[in-house]
Parts: sequence; C-alpha cells; structure tokens
Amino acid sequence: MAVVGQTIDDKYEILKLIGQGGMSKVYLAMDKRLNKQWAIKEIEKRAKDKNNEIVIQSAIAEANLIKQLDHPAIVRIVDIIDNGSVIYIIEDYIEGETLSTILENNGAQPQELVIEWAVQICEALEYLHTRKPPIIYRDMKPANVMLKPDGNIKVIDFGIAREYKDQSLADTVSLGTKGYAAPEQFGGRGQTDARTDVYCFGVTLYHLLTGQNPCEPPYEIYPIRHWNPQLSAGLEAIIQKCTQLNPDDRYQSCAELLYALHHYEEYGTAYRARQKRKLNSFIMTAAASVLCLAIGVLGLIMQTQTNNADYSQNIIRAEKATTIDEKLQYYSAAVDIKPFAMDAYLGMVDSVKKDDNSFSVGEEEKIKKKLNANLSSLRNEEGYAELAFEVGKLYWYYYDYGKTEAADNQETAVNQITRMKSAIQWLEDAVKYGSESDDFYTMAKIYSDIGKFHRDITLNIEEASDKGKYAPYWSNMQELVEMISSSNDENEIIELEVYKLIMYSIETYARKFKADGITQNQMNNMFTTVKAEAFNVSTASDKTEQLKTDVINRFDAAIAAIENTFRE
Repeated sequence: MAVVGQTIDDKYEILKLIGQGGMSKVYLAMDKRLNKQWAIKEIEKRAKDKNNEIVIQSAIAEANLIKQLDHPAIVRIVDIIDNGSVIYIIEDYIEGETLSTILENNGAQPQELVIEWAVQICEALEYLHTRKPPIIYRDMKPANVMLKPDGNIKVIDFGIAREYKDQSLADTVSLGTKGYAAPEQFGGRGQTDARTDVYCFGVTLYHLLTGQNPCEPPYEIYPIRHWNPQLSAGLEAIIQKCTQLNPDDRYQSCAELLYALHHYEEYGTAYRARQKRKLNSFIMTAAASVLCLAIGVLGLIMQTQTNNADYSQNIIRAEKATTIDEKLQYYSAAVDIKPFAMDAYLGMVDSVKKDDNSFSVGEEEKIKKKLNANLSSLRNEEGYAELAFEVGKLYWYYYDYGKTEAADNQETAVNQITRMKSAIQWLEDAVKYGSESDDFYTMAKIYSDIGKFHRDITLNIEEASDKGKYAPYWSNMQELVEMISSSNDENEIIELEVYKLIMYSIETYARKFKADGITQNQMNNMFTTVKAEAFNVSTASDKTEQLKTDVINRFDAAIAAIENTFRE
C-alpha cells in the first residue's frame, strides 16, 4: 500500500490520495525528474471478490488498451509498474471535475453546454470504434467523464472496455453500471458492440439534461421534456433513439449519431411539422409576400433601432459599473441582444483583467457560457480572431485555477502550465481565423507553439521523442521576449509572466537546450536581457510586486543551471 511521501520506482513521489474504489486507490504523484504531476492507480493483486480474476485482468487490459490510443479526449497511460503485491498504472492527472460531480453540485446542465460535451464524447467513442479491432467502452456515464478547466472533456476509466470479437456471439461476463448499461450487457443477451456505447451515451445525455439519475426512481428513461418542456424536441428524439432496448433500433454508429447531434434541431416533430406546413402554404405565402415584405422591413428597421439602443445602453452601464459582477451582468445582457457583436465579449475580457489581475473559475464560467453558446457562428464573424487572441491571453496570464494565496514555486509552476494549456484552443483559433496581416497574428502563433510545447513535452520525454523540440521552443521564447520588450502596450503582469517563463525554462531545460544546439553564449544573452528588463519593470500593485520578486528569486537558479550544463 502506498503512503504519502513514498517514492514509487525511484521516480514518482506520492503526494496524496485522491480517489478510492472497491479494488483500487488513486494517488496524486509528482514525477521527481520531470517536475510533473501524474495520477497513479494502485491495484492489489490479492484483492478478493467473486470476480477477482476479472479485476486483475481488467487493470492490465485497461492499461494495454489505453497505451495504444492517441486522442485528445482520452486519458493517456505512460507507465505500468509491477511491484509484486500491487500494480501501479501511471496516467494523466486530469485537472477539473467529473460530470457527475457537476450534476451533484449544480443539477441539470444547460442544453448548449451538454451538446458541446456530447459532441466531444461522441467523437472519442467514434475513435474507439474505428480502431482495428474496434474498442467498445461499455461504461459511459457522467462519473467517467472529466471536464477540464479549458472546457474540453476527457474520457477516463477503461476498466471494462474490450476489443470487439467478430466471431463471438456473447460477452463472457456481464459488466457495466446499472442504470446506464444497455440491456445486452446483462443476462447473456448477446455481444456488446458500438450500439452498446450509443445506449450508454444516450442515458448519460439524459442525466446531464434532466438531472434525473437513471439509477434512482423512477428507473425509467422518460422523454426529456417530461422533466423540462423547454428542452429541444430534436434532442429528445435523439436520446429516445439512442436508448431503444433493441440495438437494431438505435443509431448504428457514433458517426451517424454525431451527424444527428450537429443537426439536432431538425429531428423534432415540431420541426418536421413546420417543414410540412411551409410546403403546403408556399403558394399562399408567395401571394402575400410583397405586403409582408414591406411591413417586415419597417418592423425590422424599428426592431434593429431598438436592439441597437438596448445594446449600447448595456455597454454603457457595464463601463460605468463599479463591481466585476455588475460589469459581467450588463455585458452578458448585451451579448443576449447582439450575440455576434464583439464589443461585449471584449468588454468582459478587459473588465476581468482590470478588476484584480486575476481570472477566477467563477468568472470563467460566466464568460464561457456566453462564448460557447454562440461559438460556431462567432467563428464566421469579422473580428473573432482578435477576440480569440484576447481570450487566449486572458487564460495565459490571468487564469488562477489551482492557485492558492500561499502558492509555493511548484504550485506556481503547475498553475503556469495550466494557464498555457487552457489558452491553446483560443490561440489556435486566433491563428486559424486570423490573417498574417493582423497585428496579433505572429504573437498568437508564438503563444500557441509555446503552449503546445508545454502540453506535449512531458510525454515526449517519456517516449524519448523530445530531441529536436527544444531549439524551436528556444526561438519562440527569444522572439516573444523581443516583442514584449519592444512593445509599449503590454502591462507589467504580461512582461513579468514572460520573464518568469524564461527563467523557468532555462532552469528546467538547460541541458536539453544544449543538446539541441543552443550555445552558452545564447543562454547567457537571454538571461542578461531578461534580468535587465525584469529589474526595469515598474509595478503598480502588491500582486505585481510579488510577481517581480518571484522572477528575481529565480535568477540564481537559472544562471546556475547554465553554468552547470556547460561545466559538464
């Protein structure tokens, strides 16, 4: 049994217990070599229950399955350690919380958010089903989906996943979570296949949208509008089809289901009825269209004038508001009136930055709720790329997820990596939807590349595939320092955070930089430049003064890392 402070395999130091099940425990651990956190699942070989053999085999099968996979919404396994009496499985530590925890704390979730999560989950399942041989997950439920701080999801716990056997008529064992599991998972009713995951997925959506746990009374999957009449009829039809008892009556693949999710509004009876009525009344409406057009244009002009006035009024109120909550409230109201205008979104971002130099999880929820509801259409609007860049910078420099008032160097470093990872999707959007002629384009690309380096480098090191990654990273850092130093527009937080990142990188990767051809003279020049720039930063608050102190305190360690690297 692992204990806090113990080191596994001379590499992973146990920090704390973060989860416990019937046959296993999960610990948070720190990789002492890479200074990275991992989750370690500990499974006792001698654990006894009626399916003891299955439990152990399941642990090995889970590890071997996941090691083959490479998908952004699926947890990674990087190491398996057999320690005699126990097996340790080293996998991604996923920051965030499970969808079951979100349901427990907040109840039914907004339809727009659930659809966004559903698409990601469905894409992950489709990826599994298209492996050779196909992998059937078999335990989809809110407790097995993590929502990360950046709004993306991760599917976890592959304990009962299995490879589909084409010649098998039935599964050997009955596994799954009652309430979510498909009928064929119990009682020898046939082999599970992709349609089994479709059923579990449908029940999961039902729980997320209604807040009704299928494991509790009334133990039935009612139409979702029985619980909330405001929900989409199309989405109701999709869930009803997913959860048919006969697999032949469900969607036959996740690709088919994914298409339905992208067009859910077209699947309701009301939509089809409207389409039929439109066809039947086409001739009549054509005759009246000229008159209606005149009236409609007049009404549209009047409505547009009203909307513009209301929108502007909310923007003005937001600018005059004295608290961040009031500002976000008025900006949100403006977004509701004109969801594709950028001013209100940019006002939200700017208000958060200026409030207390911190982007809290609560503030993130309010901003993301508005952004995610309109994101697919916003991406087609002029000005979206700049908005994405500003949101990316908000995460990169101000996001405080996982940071405490008394954060030590290790916790601060982890928070910095979290901020960068959370910013990546927005910075990638800034590049994708922007133009090389945009003022922010080059910086967005540099930020994005640096963020992806920190997202991927730990796994690259584990796989010994990191050679050649450090020279491009060095060039990006050098260009970023030059741009920040020559700009008069960046505030002290942005400057100091960049300088802190440089010191951290030199301290951590000096030997790797050398191996990739970066000379001692180049490192010394970078160090000297950053040191001088950091001392010249004028701070305007206790927070930025502390940040400046943190940067200065890293100077000795950074220069020592350079000297030690080239002394060898």
